[in-house]
Amino acid sequence: MSAVQAGILAVVPRLARYLVFSLTPSSEPRAALLRLGDHADGEYTVIGIGQSTVLALGRTIEGLRIFPCYSGAGIDVPSTPGALWCWLRGEDRGELTHRTRLIARTVSPAFQLEKVIDAFQYGPSRDLTGYEDGTENPTGEQAYAVAVLQKSGEGLDGSSFVAVQQWVHDLTRFESMSGLEQDHTIGRRKSDNQEIHDAPMSAHVKRTAQETFEPPAFVVRRSMPWADETGEGLVFVAFGESFRPFEALLRRMVGADDGIADALFTFTRPISGNYFWCPPMHKGKLDLRAFAL
Repeated sequence: MSAVQAGILAVVPRLARYLVFSLTPSSEPRAALLRLGDHADGEYTVIGIGQSTVLALGRTIEGLRIFPCYSGAGIDVPSTPGALWCWLRGEDRGELTHRTRLIARTVSPAFQLEKVIDAFQYGPSRDLTGYEDGTENPTGEQAYAVAVLQKSGEGLDGSSFVAVQQWVHDLTRFESMSGLEQDHTIGRRKSDNQEIHDAPMSAHVKRTAQETFEPPAFVVRRSMPWADETGEGLVFVAFGESFRPFEALLRRMVGADDGIADALFTFTRPISGNYFWCPPMHKGKLDLRAFAL
């Protein structure tokens, strides 16, 4: 088994921080990435590298690209590319704060910290709507097969692609719905998490039933709720051995295939969209051999 960053397949932590960095104009990211590689253990600090950084290194990662954007009736799915992404996993918010400061110093001046999102686990991995998140996540060997690149060569095997979106919920709007309306929006009963087979075709569970795609569109979700003075919502995080499954799910959610938009858009909207490549680990460090580092 290749050395995947262990945090990708681990259970969602109690607390987390998501950091997004931009690349400073005319900067040289090589030294900064090498320094970061010494601090990133892949378990408590998961690293993703954006397309702009890969190109600045004069390299390409097959399959890595810019997040797609969509617009429809009342729907906007933005693309907000980032150069570097760090998912800090932990149990103590103070420790996460100090780790953030350390990483920001480590990658400066090549990378500038642009966005910090504090996230947390709510109950047994629930979204703030009260519904369980990631119910149909693959586990064990299937999760590894879904999330991790294999048989692609040195420096690539053990890597993963990740799609990241910040969603903002209108919980007042959601709470104004009846219990039945809420269940039909999600496609599951909140009371027992059972799928509602006669829910509308717009129900989120029906829109994103991973096994109904051809080929199947399984991803490993590691989403977590967020809340601050600006609002609240979900940081959607989906790992895969390519972006194909996620893009199939997103197209169906926005109604690009059949004109039926996901009912989630009646109370929540994404305000960001990023793609990153998560390098594997090698000898206890971030494996940057794909960049000849």
